[in-house]
Amino acid sequence: MKEAMLYSKRPDGVVDCFLCHHRCVIRPGHVGFCSVRENRHGTLYSLVYRRLIAQHVDPIEKKPLFHFHPGSASYSIATPGCNFRCVFCQNFSISQMPRDLEQIEGSDVSPEEIVSAAARQRCTTISYTYTEPTVFMEYAYDTGRLARDAGIKNVWVSNGYMTPEALDVIAPCLDAINVDLKSFSAETYRTMMGARLDGVLETLRLFRPRNIWLEVTTLIVPDMNDSEKELRQIAEFVASLGREVPWHVSRFHPDYKMDDRDATPPRALERAVAIGRAAGLKYVYSGNVPGDPNEHTYCPSCGKRVIERMGFRIGRYDVENGACRFCHTTIDGVGL
Repeated sequence: MKEAMLYSKRPDGVVDCFLCHHRCVIRPGHVGFCSVRENRHGTLYSLVYRRLIAQHVDPIEKKPLFHFHPGSASYSIATPGCNFRCVFCQNFSISQMPRDLEQIEGSDVSPEEIVSAAARQRCTTISYTYTEPTVFMEYAYDTGRLARDAGIKNVWVSNGYMTPEALDVIAPCLDAINVDLKSFSAETYRTMMGARLDGVLETLRLFRPRNIWLEVTTLIVPDMNDSEKELRQIAEFVASLGREVPWHVSRFHPDYKMDDRDATPPRALERAVAIGRAAGLKYVYSGNVPGDPNEHTYCPSCGKRVIERMGFRIGRYDVENGACRFCHTTIDGVGL
């Protein structure tokens, strides 16, 4: 265990956690909404510090980040726990373990060991992913600072529910983030994720001013967020963050507690891509459909394919010094 960051104490032993937008008020002997931060005798502790539940070398495209050092390897890590309760979670066995099973598993791995392993594997980045990195903030923060010192960049894959205070802490060592914008309905966020839409939107507005490369993903779930109206609302919001922000629309498949519907039909993804482009977004991608032509990056000026992908693999690459090789228009991103 490690004493938590981002909380305050009350005289009666209750603590106020301001790590995420739940802003839990936690009584002694109780845990927060995430189930991995516990008040013990008036002190808040992280229960997942050095509790590594997953570590893999992934292509950066798997995060998905398509405009941040494309083709590079990322050392990907996670602890158990999440501050959302998505009924369709595809990593529920680890994200919901502390709540569903009332247990926290994981190997004892130090931040120094993580950074050393990433360097040995010649990874450009460390990705804090699979579950929600906000809930293992202390571990991510210590690892991220060491990674920066070693010349390794830090990437989060997140639900975007951290508070501005938490972002201020992690921003100095955070280089890129992919945020899941799961819906544009407050009711859907409340009933399907156990969270609030406004908290996610508030946080999404904060990344670009802090010079953190941002990409956004929306899992298209049939009969939940796939209406033309809602997709247009999401696309227009992403465009308001910057037309250069890539938007990934991904295919849902039944999982966890949502097994009452079929996988997303490919035509629904095609429609979402078209809506994104109509909203003015330069880069819109389909996900979880290997071989779809919307996996590729196209020059926003001449329209030619400049980065070819098949799944998470890079094929033909026609970006030179950050620009389209054909018309020399800048292709937005980092490390292109």
